[in-house]
Amino acid sequence: MGAFVCVTGVSGSGKSSLVNDIVVEALRRDLNRGEGHPGRHKEIQGLEELDKLIAIDQSPIGRTPRSNPGTYIKVFDDIRKLFAKLPLAKQRGYTAGRFSFIVDGGRCSACEGNGSTKLEMDFLADVGVTCPICEGHRFNRETLQVQFKGHSIADVLEMDVQQAMKLFENIPSIQHKLQTLHDVGLDYIKIGQPSPTLSGGEAQRIRLAGQLGSNLSGVLYVLDEPSIGLHPADNRRLLNSLRQLLKNGNSLLVVEHDQETIDQADFLIEIGPEAGIKGGNLVSIGKTNSSICLLYTSPSPRD
Repeated sequence: MGAFVCVTGVSGSGKSSLVNDIVVEALRRDLNRGEGHPGRHKEIQGLEELDKLIAIDQSPIGRTPRSNPGTYIKVFDDIRKLFAKLPLAKQRGYTAGRFSFIVDGGRCSACEGNGSTKLEMDFLADVGVTCPICEGHRFNRETLQVQFKGHSIADVLEMDVQQAMKLFENIPSIQHKLQTLHDVGLDYIKIGQPSPTLSGGEAQRIRLAGQLGSNLSGVLYVLDEPSIGLHPADNRRLLNSLRQLLKNGNSLLVVEHDQETIDQADFLIEIGPEAGIKGGNLVSIGKTNSSICLLYTSPSPRD
């Protein structure tokens, strides 16, 4: 509890089976009071030390173009409230809802805020075509006339995190949430980037950014190989973010191959010694800052 625990071992040794198929499923059922179907196991001790389980996986954060990083971490809510306070918006009686591409009123009525229309083909897959009315901006002309420092709400959605941080540098509520995306190495993604275009690793880090802004404690966070596809510099940012979750009073259980991530862990569990039927045994366990790990000599399947 309260530590960065890393489960490692060769591919196919049983790491994910142990963590995702047993621990996560059991805690989902017994701790979160949800649906869980854990694999066969004897018992799990220490549930009383935890308040909640949160598995930060690589599944999509949304399945429609309307979901995006800004809506997921709720920074878009703060941006819409800011636009509603601008002089022209007040003069016209616009509320924050006017600047949503989900609600009627401010969005483009032709494409219903999607920015594109679907062209149905007889013998081929449907094709998305940029909306000829709003030209992909998602909002109607009157809404786009309201601007913050020369930028409309559509312009903000097209900005990457770094550009948005500069624009809103004096708005603490917005800056704080954008900082969480920066901290997990996502400076390059757009605030309004459609969820279906995000990779699994990006979706996982957006989830992590959402947790950095939540200030929860007593949570067991579980991540499965979060370093996949990351540049070493981005991985170091990711590790700093994980450390921040620990400082808030949480625990971390991470399945990982990456050596730098393994070196940063407080406690190491190695599963193996090999893959498949030759795996599934506890090979070693101990503190990573110690010169000695406690070695277990479990009987091999051949014995």
